[in-house]
Amino acid sequence: MKNIQKKQILVTGGGGFLGSHLCERLLKDGNIVICVDNFYTGSKENILHLLDNPCFELKRHDITFPLYVEVDEIYNLACPASPIHYQYDPVQTTKTSVHGAINMLGLAKRVKAKILQASTSEVYGDPEVHPQTEGYWGRVNPVGIRSCYDEGKRCAETLFFDYYRQHQVRVKVARIFNTYGPRMHPQDGRVVSNFIVQALSNQPITIYGDGSQTRSFCYADDLIEGFVRLMSTDDDFTGPVNLGNESEFTIAELASLVIELTGSGSKIIKKSLPQDDPTQRRPDLSLARSKLDWEPTIALKEGLFKTIQYFDQIMNQSTNENSDSFESLMTEKSGTQDFFHQQPIGITQ
Repeated sequence: MKNIQKKQILVTGGGGFLGSHLCERLLKDGNIVICVDNFYTGSKENILHLLDNPCFELKRHDITFPLYVEVDEIYNLACPASPIHYQYDPVQTTKTSVHGAINMLGLAKRVKAKILQASTSEVYGDPEVHPQTEGYWGRVNPVGIRSCYDEGKRCAETLFFDYYRQHQVRVKVARIFNTYGPRMHPQDGRVVSNFIVQALSNQPITIYGDGSQTRSFCYADDLIEGFVRLMSTDDDFTGPVNLGNESEFTIAELASLVIELTGSGSKIIKKSLPQDDPTQRRPDLSLARSKLDWEPTIALKEGLFKTIQYFDQIMNQSTNENSDSFESLMTEKSGTQDFFHQQPIGITQ
């Protein structure tokens, strides 16, 4: 039987929501995984079950500083991805996107590794084109409260393509649309986690705006499959490529579905829309279908059910351990407790 050489793969932000799922998948595929995280928004609890695996290594590190490892591939996921987290320290958010990209691209150049950038649909801003294709340049406010993330990710994409053209670094760029699933931070401000926590607590479900804003929601397992397929494409295909779900729902429809699946008695209340929050967001997946033979397979109702089970479990654990309130517990873990109570949650990715 032919001996297949294992790949050594670096995952930055590997302790986060998507990063931990990616580490699991890469280990399952028979690779050696180096997980790097500074745990600003990630959690060791997301990867505790991987620590005994001899093919898994954890490094606590901030990618705004150089990293020296020998790897074959790099998945660069390190960056706060929710408004509450990235607006808490906007300068550091920009540094993570820009300095982090420079450091990881420099590493890829030195060791001749292939590198994937986890970009975002936020590069499209509040779009004038719907659905959004990869050829659309976007409509982003460069001086708004969200620009630390939006423009940081746009600059990271610029760096990736300049390293590709100037240094022949093998790059892949994925633009992630709204993604959800187990291991989301319960207080990360994303609409799915916000609605589920409120519903399970029988608190009012807060909708910002009139609820007619639309989003498309992709389950984490589907997105990770897209990552892996993109990384395995030929070197001449760089992206960017949209990864998400084309099924579009209004925020009001999402709230009603969460109430139905949880059996909650929560009522819906409405507040004013946060600054620069896009009114609609849906990917055109034509490129992903043609180049990756990929499209999502998990319907929103199925994915929400699995996500609700996860949140129900961790909320029950919090209650059984006789700790402080669930919200206080989770905000203290992130180190941004006061900020959580001062900012509108928003409805973004």
